Amino acid sequence: MHQFFDMSRKPPVGELPEVPGSDARRERTVQRLQIGITGIVMMILLVGLASIIQNRAAETDATTVPAAAPTTEPTQAAPQNDPLVEAGVVPDLPAEPSATPNAAPTSGPQTTTDAPPPAAN
Repeated sequence: MHQFFDMSRKPPVGELPEVPGSDARRERTVQRLQIGITGIVMMILLVGLASIIQNRAAETDATTVPAAAPTTEPTQAAPQNDPLVEAGVVPDLPAEPSATPNAAPTSGPQTTTDAPPPAAN
């Protein structure tokens, strides 16, 4: 009649009675603690690494010499050739449209009416 626990045996004072499965529970608790502590340490290491990289990048930016001016004179870019214009398929359009006024500016407010103009007598 020996089962999981022996009811006739009383635990010593100050100790908890043996519970079936308590070893597995302890192992799971220890494993969870190990995983949690490992996660915290990894996060601290990642933040530290990011801080080191950021500090080195700032230090490099502070110590670099600005880009020097070119030692040669810049040349004009070669004009772009348009094969359709050369073949005569499309007209050659100017690079900048000419400023042609669409309507003459008028002074004063403009009103629009649907009525025909008055007839001359």
